[in-house]
Amino acid sequence: MPTSKNENLVSKYIQIFLIICGYWTVSILTVFVNKRLLSETNLNAPMSVALFQTFITALICFILIQLSSFFPRYCKFTPGNPFEAGVIKDVVPVSLLFTAMIATNNLCLKYVSVAFYYVGRSLTTIFNVIFSYLILSEKTSCRSLCCCFMIIFGFYLGVDQENLAGSLSVNGTIFGVTSSLSLALYSIFIKRVLATINQDIWLLTYYNNIYSTILFIPLMILNGEIVTLWEYDDLVELKFWLLMTVGALCGFTIGIFTSLQIKYTSALTHNISGTAKACVQTILATYWYQETKSFLWWTSNGIVLIGSAGYARVKQLEMERKYKSANVYQKV
Repeated sequence: MPTSKNENLVSKYIQIFLIICGYWTVSILTVFVNKRLLSETNLNAPMSVALFQTFITALICFILIQLSSFFPRYCKFTPGNPFEAGVIKDVVPVSLLFTAMIATNNLCLKYVSVAFYYVGRSLTTIFNVIFSYLILSEKTSCRSLCCCFMIIFGFYLGVDQENLAGSLSVNGTIFGVTSSLSLALYSIFIKRVLATINQDIWLLTYYNNIYSTILFIPLMILNGEIVTLWEYDDLVELKFWLLMTVGALCGFTIGIFTSLQIKYTSALTHNISGTAKACVQTILATYWYQETKSFLWWTSNGIVLIGSAGYARVKQLEMERKYKSANVYQKV
């Protein structure tokens, strides 16, 4: 019996290890592939790249929903009609934030280096605290605020060091901050919309990507990308479409690994894993692109990483205390 128990424990740890490795691999690959598409090719069409990726994700979700009706034992996806009036009313406002988040994220990655990308988008936690207070009237503890100030200082130091190095992109930094703002708002409002679709995150993914595909069409036109695509020489090249497809599949797969990581570990472990992944991603980026960074530049990254991990840990401890207090109150 003890041997069987130990074997199950080892099997569980191996499963968690493989899930975290999968999340890291796909997440880092997604950033590098998108960077390649957005700024290392001659294609200046970030909205078109985003449209293709949301379309592929929506298509995969649609296929999986259809397969669910034929093979319910192996494929379980809840069917849904994205064009129902009630669904449109509930989900489209969140999809607007989802679209803004993807668009500004792509624009940020277009202008900044992969090494600076994490710091450029590091203010999500700060905006989350601000909007949680303004919208949900949730107050933040002093320890959480201390972690937030660490993140802000790390962000400021990182921007300053990028500027001193002559590699600062003001546009990229602004888009990074805007992406952080959009993500913070999205994470707040997503809780409300999930309540209307039975907490089905995959159904929301399906709806979001359909609406975003539609929304990216006028954005693509307004950004003048129709002419850009028409004049792009590599549009008929197999290599280009292979890269686009890999980016789209990575965008879909990262959602699967994110859900698995939270399911088999916890939201805290997911946050810490994401923070550690960002550190590895930054190191890989400096090596891959042969970038030399100053000591203070690395310090700024370290401050942001420690502040983010510290905030996640403080919030987890606060949630545990609330849970224990609620249980004690119910027993009384």
